[in-house]
Amino acid sequence: MNKMLPFAAALALALIPPSAFAQAAQVDLQGEVKLEKTVVENGQSRLALLDPKVVVPGDRLVFSTRYQNKGATSVQNFVVTNPVPAAVTLAPDTAADLDVSADGGKSWGRLAALTVADGKGGRRPARFEDVTHIRWTIPAIAAGGIGKVEYHAIVR
Repeated sequence: MNKMLPFAAALALALIPPSAFAQAAQVDLQGEVKLEKTVVENGQSRLALLDPKVVVPGDRLVFSTRYQNKGATSVQNFVVTNPVPAAVTLAPDTAADLDVSADGGKSWGRLAALTVADGKGGRRPARFEDVTHIRWTIPAIAAGGIGKVEYHAIVR
């Protein structure tokens, strides 16, 4: 079944303000979603990040959060937590090195170390499609410092 997901709906699900309860009010966060597409120009293929208008199952998206310390002092161990929208699944090629949750943010770890209910009264290893949240801990953001964290997802 080829379902089309209007971008506005995907954006509403995806851009719940990351780390809504920011540890430091001096850090500004801005979320963005881009569509990854291979484009051909002058006979050459290249990967492009485009503003999505409509996405369809199988499309690959990049969710990013830019951060900027607008304060006069550095911020230590700043945590950015992003929910993974239900309309997408974490891309398998990016899941291994991320700190993730598969239970709505109650427990965290590398995907290979997590388990979820198997629906039969037991547990099974968590898979990339089970991820509900992603978390990054930024060791330090200098006064005026900027940066970006991102993850890749695939439209379900």
